[in-house]
Formats: sequence, structure tokens, C-alpha cells
Amino acid sequence: MRLFLRRRLSLLKLALAGGTLFMVVLVILQKDVGISSNSVQDPWFQDLVERKERVLVMVRGAVNNLGFQIGAPQPPPVEEQQATSDRNCPPGHYTQAELKPVLERPQQDPQGPGADGTGYEKDKMTPEEEKEKEDGMTVNCFNQFSSDRISLSRSLGDDTRPPECVERKFRHCPPLPTTSVIIVFHNEAWSTLLRTVYSVLHTSPAALLTEIIMVDDASTAEHLGTRLDEYVKQLNIVKVVRQQERKGLITARLLGARGALGQTLTFLDAHCECFHGWLEPLLARIVEEPTAVVSPEITTINLNNFAFNKPVATSKAQNRGNFDWSLTFGWEGIPEQERNRRKDETYPVKTPTFAGGLFSISKKYFEHIGTYDDKMEIWGGENVEMSFRVWQCGGQLEIIPCSVVGHVFRTKSPHTFPKGTEVITRNQVRLAEVWMDDYKRIYYRRNSNAAKMAKEKGFGDISERVNLRESLHCKNFTWYLNNIYPEMFIPDLTPTKFGAIKNSGTQSCLDVGENNQGGKPLIMYTCHNMGGNQYFEYTSHKELRHNIGKQLCLQANPQPDQVKIELCTLKGQGTSVAPQQEWLFTEVRKMTWTIIFFKVPTLCLGDSFTHSCHSLNQLHLECFSNSLEGVPTYAEHLLAAFPSLCGPTHPKPSQLG
Repeated sequence: MRLFLRRRLSLLKLALAGGTLFMVVLVILQKDVGISSNSVQDPWFQDLVERKERVLVMVRGAVNNLGFQIGAPQPPPVEEQQATSDRNCPPGHYTQAELKPVLERPQQDPQGPGADGTGYEKDKMTPEEEKEKEDGMTVNCFNQFSSDRISLSRSLGDDTRPPECVERKFRHCPPLPTTSVIIVFHNEAWSTLLRTVYSVLHTSPAALLTEIIMVDDASTAEHLGTRLDEYVKQLNIVKVVRQQERKGLITARLLGARGALGQTLTFLDAHCECFHGWLEPLLARIVEEPTAVVSPEITTINLNNFAFNKPVATSKAQNRGNFDWSLTFGWEGIPEQERNRRKDETYPVKTPTFAGGLFSISKKYFEHIGTYDDKMEIWGGENVEMSFRVWQCGGQLEIIPCSVVGHVFRTKSPHTFPKGTEVITRNQVRLAEVWMDDYKRIYYRRNSNAAKMAKEKGFGDISERVNLRESLHCKNFTWYLNNIYPEMFIPDLTPTKFGAIKNSGTQSCLDVGENNQGGKPLIMYTCHNMGGNQYFEYTSHKELRHNIGKQLCLQANPQPDQVKIELCTLKGQGTSVAPQQEWLFTEVRKMTWTIIFFKVPTLCLGDSFTHSCHSLNQLHLECFSNSLEGVPTYAEHLLAAFPSLCGPTHPKPSQLG
């Protein structure tokens, strides 16, 4: 074959060389003869010219057909130029008919209880009704009396979301994924549970909703047994699965997820109502970003009258999730740079943490990212754990403002914990040990029970979760704080002093009091050595900071105003400590005394350290009424600030050594 190719190439070269030589001869002859267009040509010469033209055509054709020539790409055949149409992914957008809900909402009485999302409260009630209402509040911690009288299929009125949400269209390609809605319940009221189910059926496109899986976490209420099983048979795509033993939210959700058939999983609580167009924006975002874990904008359903707080067309998303150093979830305003990034309400809101009760996630990604920590028990901490895990392992948490779901926020849980509230601490220690690196020490200083559990290894085996973190090549907690939550104030990993501020004379401790979110005076209360309201840190910035939840600081105020706890002025970059919140810590070594006093000396807190106090690294507050060597007397200011601090009798220094 190789010999054949060589011979073929040699013949071509020979032909080209001969043709070129022949053309040169013709040109010379034509020039020498001096023939012109008007002269008479000899027949032999005319024949020679004609042969020249034929040879030129042949040579040009040979050159143009050589395989070594690079030509322009050839257009495809007509049938290949036509776009291939995928029957499962046609062009254009979903139509309203294609997004038709699973179940059309029946005609509603516009004057009925709770119509269009309004609240319902009966003015005049009989003694029997009063008792029914009271019993319902006791069992459910919401007004079951009102809920029971509101239609299970109630309408929420017109779509009042921002125009860009209402008018948004969703492309066919790639198609929106299907979803399985998973609702976990335990002794839930019939009306709130079924209204949640009907709300999903009335607002979710039939083409997208694969099923609703109701997971019963070992309910004991009679109405949630056979009666519920028989009722849901009429709803076709709704099914009930049950845990025979109460194992809690985490295990129940995993049970529902294992049997789910949808491409995505959507988790809802058992006392929700879905607003217009809630599902499509969640699923569309997962199509755009498969590693996104997306939550709806959660609005409130009033627990006293079940009024639905509808969105306002002109409003913008205001909140995102956060956490404090006691590992409790909370809400905060969206930072300015995040507000500026978003062009309108169709843009997602990046959130450091999420509430965890209502969200959608790709089923494949849910499994890839490690589902839940199945060694966590009952409830508590799983949302913060998942928040850290998703961000640190390459995913992202987002709130989708165009998706609105109402939720009944109760002020307390009506359910008991089979193993007590200690399970919440255990869950939090597990997440701290796996995801927080050295920052877990900040949490342990605020929760002595957690610190003890961690020291005694009482949180169970975490090897699987540690291996998961390694296999997913997850980033460390410093990266999370720097990149995902740079607004978070990070306390000193090793504060100058921390613990309780104790009056040794009365054996009472400085306490912020109940529900003191700032602006209230402090109190003296029996020392309980559990941190909480009695936990303070003396920071490297010279603050006396109470930062269990909010970042609160001890603040001196002009007399006769008392010392109060206020929001700390030092919050991160661009902020500083206010003079009213700066305290100097001075030790007088000639005597076993230490005093803490305000930078501008109008107020003083006294302190006496013993050897054991140093080992526990706790501040012990002492009151005094005489002056120390080189130190002015501040007792009057101290008593004005804390009237109950020293009790009726001020102890003498000799009594406090």
C-alpha cells in the first residue's frame, strides 16, 4: 500500500512538472512571435494555443483536487441542518395548562372563616367552646379551635408577589425536575396537617409533583391512625409511612427520602400553607445549580387566628439565616453587598444557614452530600450541621424570594423529648466536633454541659462523618467564616477571662435576666454555674461581653441610670469599641484584690481572686466600701449601677479575702 502511494505521488509530480514546462514554452513563443489580436494566425499555431488552454484547465483541476489542500468546511446536508427536536424537551416555555395543579381548589365562601388568608376569631363563645379552645392551645401550642373552622382547601386570595415573580416564565429546556414532598408529623392536629397536604395539591403542578409522603413519627393521637390511612386513599398520590418507635425528625425524614421517587426532595413541616407559584422557582433554581439547597421565603401564619401574612408586591427580601455561638439558628437582615448583588426578586439570597424545616434539594445531591447525620437524635442542630456541611463541601444555601410558604411559628414545642433536651446538646456537640475545628471551643465555653460531654466523649461515634468530610474534600471552618459569613463576630479563641461574675459576699452572680435582648438593666441571681444568662467574657478589646446569642456588652451609663446590657458596638471591620463599653482590668498586687472599672472612672466593679478561682478562669465580683491603696473609692457609683449587687450590708475587705 505504501509503495502504491509513493508511485501515485510521483506520477502527479511528473505531470505537474511537464505541464509547467509546456506553459513556459507557450508564453515564450507567444512573446517572440509578437502576435496581436488583429493579426492572422497560422493554423498550426492556433491549434497550439487551443491545446494550451486545455492543459491549463487540466492542471488547475489536478491542483484543486489534491488531498493536501485545506478547504472551507462543507455545509451539512439539509436534513442535518435542521435542529433536532427532543420530545421531552421542546423549545419555549411552560404554559399555564402545563403547570395545572394536581387538584383544583373547590369554590370557597368569600365570607367563610379564614377566607383569602384572613384570620378567624369567634367573638362570643360558649363555655364548651372556650374549653375546646383552651385544650387545643395546651395540646398544640396554637389555636386549634380557629384552625378547625377554616376550610382545609382555603384560598389565600390574589397572587401578591412582586410582578417579576408573578410574570416569570420557565423554560422547557432543560425541563423542571419532579419532586417528592415529604411531611413529617407527630401528634399533629387534623386540620393543620390536612390543610398542609391540600395546600400542596392545590398549588403544585401535576407534571412536577410525583407524590406526597407523610411520615408519622410514632403518633399516639387516635385520629392519625386508621382514620388518616383511609382518608388519604382518595388523594391518590398521597401516602403514609410510619415509624413504630419515636425516633424524631431526622430519622423520619430519612425514612421518607429513601422511598421517594421524585428527582428532587421537598421537605415541609406539618403546619404550612403554600402560596401561589411556590414550587416552580425552587425547582428552576436546582436546574440552574444542582448543588443549591433552596428554601422558600417563609412567612408567618398567626398561631392565634391563622391569618396568613401575604407577600407585598413592592417589598423586597429582608432576612437571611444566621447562627450564634451557642449554635442556635436565627434571622438577620441581608447585608448591603448581598442586596446590591440582587437585581430583582427572582435572584436568590445567599444565606449562611437555613431554618431547615422547609427546603428543596436534588435527591442525588442529598445523597452525595451525606443526607443527615443519622446518629443525631430526635430534633435539634441538624439544620446548622447541614448548613456548615453544604457550604464547606462545595454547595450553597439560598432563599428563593419568589417562593412563599406560610408556617405556624409556635413559641414553644408541645412535644416531649423521649431522652430529654440533652439530645439537643448531644447533636450540637456532634456537629461542633466534625465541622467547627478549633472554633468549637467558643461553643463549649458557653455550654458547660456540652464541654463536659465533649471531654467525656459522650456524643457517640463520629468517624463516618469525619470520613465524609475528608472524602468530599471539604474546606475548614475558617474558610466558612471568612468567605460565607464574614459579617459574623468571632469571639476570642482564648479570652482574657471568662465565666461568671460572682459576689462572694452574697454568693450571687451577675445575670442578664430573662429575654434581655439589650436595653435592660442587669440583675443579681443565684449562681448556677451553667453559663447561659450568667456567662461573660473579658475580651482582648476590654469589653465585658455577654455573647451567648446576640453580641451584648456591659455598658456604663450616666448616673443615676443603671448599668445595662446593650448591643456591642464592635461588630467587625469598620467598627470600634464605644468608650461606654470599655472596661479596664487592674490587679493591685499588694493585696489580693483586682478591680474592673470603666475607662472613664465613674464606675467600678471589684474582684477578689483566690487560687481556685484562677484555675477555673472565672471572674468573681466583690463589693467594697473603703478605698484601696492608690485607687479611688467607687462604691457609691457601683451601688447606683447595681442596687442589689452587694446586698444590705457591704462586706469589708477582711471578710472577702
